[in-house]
Amino acid sequence: MKSTFVTILAGLAAFLTMAWRPAETSKTQIFLVGDSTMADKPDLTKPERGWGMAFGQYFDGGVVIRNTAVNGRSTKSFLREGRWAKVLEAMKPGDWVFIQFGHNDSKAEDSTRSAPAQTLYRQLLTKFVQEAKAKGANPVLLTPVGRRYFDDNGKRKDDHGEYPGVVREVAKAQKVPLIDLHEKSWAMYSAMGEVGTRPLFWSYQNGYYQPNPVAPAKNDNTHFSEYGATRVAQLVAQDVAAQKLALASHLSRTVFEGKLTADLPVVLQTAFKKDTFNLTKYGAVADGQTLNTEAFRKAIEACAVTGGTVLVPRGLWLTGPISLKSNVNLHLADGALVQFTADRSQYPLIKTTWEGEEAIRSQAPLSGTDLTNIAITGHGTFDGAGDAWRPVKKSKLNETQWRNLVESGGVLNDKKDYWYPSAASMKGNMLAAAGTPRKSLNPDDLADIRDFLRPNMLSLTRCKQVLLESFVIQNSPAWTIHPLLCEDITLRNVTARNPWYGQNTDALDLESCRNGLVEGCTFDVGDDGLCIKSGRDEEGRKRGVPTENFIIRNCRVYHAHGGFVIGSEMSGGVRNLYVSNCTFMGTDVGLRFKTARGRGGVVENIFVDGIDMTDIAGEAVLFDMYYAAKDPVPMAGESTAPPVIAAQPLNEGTPQFKGFRISNITCKGATTGILVRGLPEMSIKDISIENAVLASKKGLVCQEAENIRLKNVALLTIDTTPVMEVQNSRNIVLDGIHYPTGADLLLRVTGDRSKDIKLTNTNTKNAKKDVQLGDKLGRKTVNVAAR
Repeated sequence: MKSTFVTILAGLAAFLTMAWRPAETSKTQIFLVGDSTMADKPDLTKPERGWGMAFGQYFDGGVVIRNTAVNGRSTKSFLREGRWAKVLEAMKPGDWVFIQFGHNDSKAEDSTRSAPAQTLYRQLLTKFVQEAKAKGANPVLLTPVGRRYFDDNGKRKDDHGEYPGVVREVAKAQKVPLIDLHEKSWAMYSAMGEVGTRPLFWSYQNGYYQPNPVAPAKNDNTHFSEYGATRVAQLVAQDVAAQKLALASHLSRTVFEGKLTADLPVVLQTAFKKDTFNLTKYGAVADGQTLNTEAFRKAIEACAVTGGTVLVPRGLWLTGPISLKSNVNLHLADGALVQFTADRSQYPLIKTTWEGEEAIRSQAPLSGTDLTNIAITGHGTFDGAGDAWRPVKKSKLNETQWRNLVESGGVLNDKKDYWYPSAASMKGNMLAAAGTPRKSLNPDDLADIRDFLRPNMLSLTRCKQVLLESFVIQNSPAWTIHPLLCEDITLRNVTARNPWYGQNTDALDLESCRNGLVEGCTFDVGDDGLCIKSGRDEEGRKRGVPTENFIIRNCRVYHAHGGFVIGSEMSGGVRNLYVSNCTFMGTDVGLRFKTARGRGGVVENIFVDGIDMTDIAGEAVLFDMYYAAKDPVPMAGESTAPPVIAAQPLNEGTPQFKGFRISNITCKGATTGILVRGLPEMSIKDISIENAVLASKKGLVCQEAENIRLKNVALLTIDTTPVMEVQNSRNIVLDGIHYPTGADLLLRVTGDRSKDIKLTNTNTKNAKKDVQLGDKLGRKTVNVAAR
């Protein structure tokens, strides 16, 4: 009886809970009505995708996608099979219906599908629109997505005849939104070109364009790959936003100000055959003594014939330089250590680049040029034997470390405060230090200083579809990972480690690259961490290829010169970067944006959100257009005063920084919270920093800047004379500034070109003095608005 009573009570409680639970808000439905280019695909082991499968990622949780599109359907067959009736039955007021047909309506030979453009096709589109309206839904017409038809000259060919025009006319007559996907897809195809558009279609991943295509590979220019489906879905989402349809309120938004998910770049991923080529089958020996250069070459070349994975098993593999090949994934198993030889003679001098300019250098330990679909993966380690290449300053080591280094060999300079691996290394370094570097593109001219010509460790040039994942790369001779003129790069969960005193050992230098994702990486190096470049001075401007369209997120940087860095070699420009959720610990500078006169180039549209920093030696945030005037962290005894900057005429070498949006950043410990230092002839423009807490010795130093906005920024400074200093800057808004109570001076404004400074929503009474003006500045220079 007791058990029955308990059961009854439990049931009653459940009933009451359900009865009083608030009704869930009904989600808006988006019905997708169309053919195979839109449809879901039941077999995901095959590469074909419809764009409707990717559409949902561009919306928030307030909508649900109902993809009713089916392969091979036309307006006629979709209606005759009762599919439209089922859509109408499920439709409710406020829903949206995206209607796209045309690929199969033109099949005159098929009576079950044929719908002539000017008659039945027009009539059925009109019917679908009117009946959707009658249900209180919102119909949207889409022209058929373009087929990839290029002529022999690489120009667009007609692919849908009258059908797109009819869709446009029906949309206008019925007064419903039109997404002209035919024109939008062809604008994308034309920009990418015949070769560039191949990956949009599933035949690319099915092997049609590989050197040795096998069945069932065929040239399909209609049906999309996952990448192509995503790009087309992105076009549709972007047009929903551009037309400001009511549905746009449900488009997914990013953490970046004013940016939708549909605004972010889509990165083409790699795909490899399952064939595996074990390194040991090509004569490799994991004893740490045998040089396995030839075994790596044979394994990679064998794999490249058909594509697949070269497996490096657990063990210590000594080798010379490794050259990658297209369609090869070099995979390091757990416990695999690839040790590059310290014998510098194994690395021939080759023509490459150095710090943004053409140069002769030693061949990189890992390299690839003009490759497509390549990867380095696995949890193993690459060691570049960098100690055999790098010079070392005595001041950067303790006494014991210095003594051990000297006893290991090498040579010292006359002052005995600089160690070099060899006499050739010292000779080259001395020439460079004297301002007379040996410049030549003939290797024979540089043979006597070859040891000075340190290679970057992983060098990829003009490569497409690149995956670098999970491995450790350490002890680099110079820059660690250097993609140059590459496209569609994914760098995920990679660890780069170099000694903190290792000169030029940047972790990642993306130079003149396009489209990429960098996530989950950990860098601890002797120079910059996450670094963006695009060539140096005249050569960089002549190349004219910006680094653009990168997502960088969830990364950690230790003991680098800068956490996230742009420059200083940025002469080709940098734009459209999205950086979020990164941590910098012990770096010289946190967010470091640097350039100099002579560079030229424009850096713009940079979005940064969610950066946490500790123990920053210099500036938490640095904009510096006078790079090399001073080191970010002065040595003992060096002046900390800013250099005197005189104006110079504008020319092609004048750089520009503009359009930065930085939000949600913290820093515990820095010399300066924010330093903005432009040029008299070219100010730093349009910078927004919002929601920041910066604990530092100095607060804000702003020189030669324009349209700078700080909002809800806490400058927890030790030096409060002043908390903020503005010099020769204009249109500066300081909104909601928090600072230590009892500060000596809140704001000092100097420079006869300073004007339009606004201090608002700030308790100025916490400071002993709120504003101090320099000579020749009137009271109206600063507008203090009471909170």
